[in-house]
Amino acid sequence: MTQEPARAPLSDDVQAPGAGGPAESRPRRHIRELPDELISQIAAGEVVERPASVVRELVDNALDAGASQITVKLMAGGIRQILVEDDGCGIPLEELPLALRRHATSKIRSLEDLESVGTMGFRGEALAAIASVSDASISSRTGDAAHAHRLDARSGELSPAARSVGTSVEVRELFFSTPARRKFLKSEATELAHCLESVRRHALARPDVGFSVWHEGKLVEQLRPGSASQRLQDVLGDTFIETSREVDLQIGPMRVHGRAGLPDAARSRADWQYCYVNGRYVRDKLISHGVRSAYEDVLHGSRQPTYVLFIEIDPERVDVNVHPTKIEVRFRDSREVHQAVRKAVESALALSRAGQAKADASHVAPIGADAPASVSTGTAEATTAANSTDGATPAVAWPTPTHQQNTLPWTRVQDSAPERRWAGWPTAADQPSTPMGTGVDPFANLNLPRVVAANTELDAPTDALPPLSVTHPPVGPSTPGATPSAFAVGLSTTEADKLDDTHEWPLGRAIAQVGGIYVLAENAKGLIIVDMHAAHERVVYERLKAQMAHERLESQPLLIPLVFAATPQEMATAETQRDALLSLGLDVDAIGPGKLAIRATPMALTQADGIDLARSVLAELAQLDASNVIQRAQHELLATMACHGAVRANRKLTLTEMNALLRDMEATERADQCNHGRPTWRQLTLRDLDALFLRGR
Repeated sequence: MTQEPARAPLSDDVQAPGAGGPAESRPRRHIRELPDELISQIAAGEVVERPASVVRELVDNALDAGASQITVKLMAGGIRQILVEDDGCGIPLEELPLALRRHATSKIRSLEDLESVGTMGFRGEALAAIASVSDASISSRTGDAAHAHRLDARSGELSPAARSVGTSVEVRELFFSTPARRKFLKSEATELAHCLESVRRHALARPDVGFSVWHEGKLVEQLRPGSASQRLQDVLGDTFIETSREVDLQIGPMRVHGRAGLPDAARSRADWQYCYVNGRYVRDKLISHGVRSAYEDVLHGSRQPTYVLFIEIDPERVDVNVHPTKIEVRFRDSREVHQAVRKAVESALALSRAGQAKADASHVAPIGADAPASVSTGTAEATTAANSTDGATPAVAWPTPTHQQNTLPWTRVQDSAPERRWAGWPTAADQPSTPMGTGVDPFANLNLPRVVAANTELDAPTDALPPLSVTHPPVGPSTPGATPSAFAVGLSTTEADKLDDTHEWPLGRAIAQVGGIYVLAENAKGLIIVDMHAAHERVVYERLKAQMAHERLESQPLLIPLVFAATPQEMATAETQRDALLSLGLDVDAIGPGKLAIRATPMALTQADGIDLARSVLAELAQLDASNVIQRAQHELLATMACHGAVRANRKLTLTEMNALLRDMEATERADQCNHGRPTWRQLTLRDLDALFLRGR
């Protein structure tokens, strides 16, 4: 074995990295004032990350100058050259040298101006930072000037130039003075893509301004001035408009508007998420969390929603002087903004595609927090109320078995009549009395709607299952004088004939069941395929949520408080957010240094781990000044209840029952997805069917 040569000892003037030693052994450095160029280069490290950063800053200035047309010309993805031209007001000759000085700006004059910034730029350091790491020049002309003037940033030389009213800023050889930073740039194609994205972000906020981007002498992007909807279509395409909903909510002085993509249009990447605060593009975790929480129970897996949202708020209620690139903001009332964003997006997504089409035609209110549940209770009063709807289509309830008055599988039912026992079908005596086999029923005080109980034994004979019933007298083949088109629940034969002729129902009329899983229906566009379990699961889930929303969130005092060691942040949050914790059903207070005690938990979540629940709520309150942990836990429990209470596979349904499910889907919020984000139905148009069979080719 070869012996490793001995290493030379370190000299007294050089120490190993991280090695400690007395202060005397290290040479002392004196405090000195940094030169201006080095200061600007340090600032450039924060402001100028890549060519797209330069484009962003220069377009900001052009918009502040009142430009109506902005042209961006790039070479080598912006690495070799960036030229931004505008037709704004221009810069006077005597102010051109000031434009390149650090902290020189025309945007603000005092602290009051800074606290109510209404312009894109205001820091006065972008041009100086850009000039310190590139070869830059400015050409500008005002409306009263005879000609333009050009200022060279390196030499400071002013010379006459030819151009119309406006300003041109040219940046050549980015990072030529800092070669180490230039090595971190990506390929030309990647840098060009980032520059284009920067222009698109500005374009979405300012549809009244035209934008054009040239690369290597070729036009790669052109956006003409127009309406907001036209600009959205130009930037994100027709598909986004077709698969998104309009968002518009006014809460006091704050307004949230824009468009939110449907869950079906979710993407694998978060690249179509645009948020603007007073016209400024921002990336804010508070807003992102608010949007994401609105999509909680309609997105599948890790899919990312698509949206373009504009938040208009009093400038004095938002601080934009948080980050050098001005891409982050801080709100005075974070919780207010979070809840406004969530409510705005939730409201836009509430109506399903089928429900929206039906509401447009008949103004039928969907099942939601403000609508009473229409699930059949099996009582004469419910049937009478359902049949007494005057002047409108009666609300159709998802049927309950006639031979067995059943509730949710875990709700106590005093019913043991021998005639109600079916082979392979659990009766009341067989049902667990509490959810998930726990000892306490947290929903005992709720008047939960009754739903179809599922047969858990799939090997039971299908004909042994009890038939489902409906709240309206069924009209089927066994009814004298009925026609095959009279399967719509609660409709007379004449109305059913009209339905068959005009296909007024968005989800059409049921025609068959396939594999004991899917319901086939026909509408005006073609064929509808419905996953009956997923669809019924959403119907039951929304009704449980509506029921829960009308109940007060009660707390359950603990006989023995739960004590746990808390971090300093958790201690501070528990003290400052005590009212918020009490409103969520949690009573948490300090009992000593670094220790918190939980004295009460939400009654609906008594079986949950109280310490984990409290820690999660405290973490969200500390980070976002708002918490949805309690509501999320409640909804997860309701989703489990709905999943177990929904009709299961291999359950044969009659056409009347299938139609009842379709009508309930049309009247239920978020019925396009189940609780887990899976789609509940799909449309195959006649054109799709023709393509499958090569018709017309």
